Amino acid sequence: MSLYGVRQLADSMRAVRQNTMLIAGDIPESKYPFRATPETRSVAETLVHIAWLWTSDRLMHEERHLDSLEGFDFPALLAMSAAEERVVRSKAEIIELLRVEGERAVRWVEGLPDAILSERVLLPGGGSVTRFEMLLATKEHELQHRAQLTVIDRLLGIVPRFTGLA
Repeated sequence: MSLYGVRQLADSMRAVRQNTMLIAGDIPESKYPFRATPETRSVAETLVHIAWLWTSDRLMHEERHLDSLEGFDFPALLAMSAAEERVVRSKAEIIELLRVEGERAVRWVEGLPDAILSERVLLPGGGSVTRFEMLLATKEHELQHRAQLTVIDRLLGIVPRFTGLA
């Protein structure tokens, strides 16, 4: 019996993305350039990074169908993300990007067969995980960035949507 499978992952991905879009909507567009520190991503860059996250999974699991991440060029992947983050977009365009890319990712994950999801991928330095575990990690990555946005809410004087605590 499987308690958490592709259906639950897809539903969870949709819920996570919807909540990310709500937080994106709560932050005024005038604050999208805000950075917690000079070295960190701006609100806009963080949201575009989130929108772009699933692109890396499609690259690794579909386009290249990697069976090992040993030697994978992660700096190049981060450079691709950074280039997307630097594209100037309005708040409405960023929220639409989150919506479109989120739904595209969910539809892609829903179509993955169990045989693909159960394949193991070797990690740099040893060990392995299933493709399913890697997809879960991407969803968790979005949640980590959403936590950063929650802190930014506080820094901007916004009561975070999901706390209700002033």
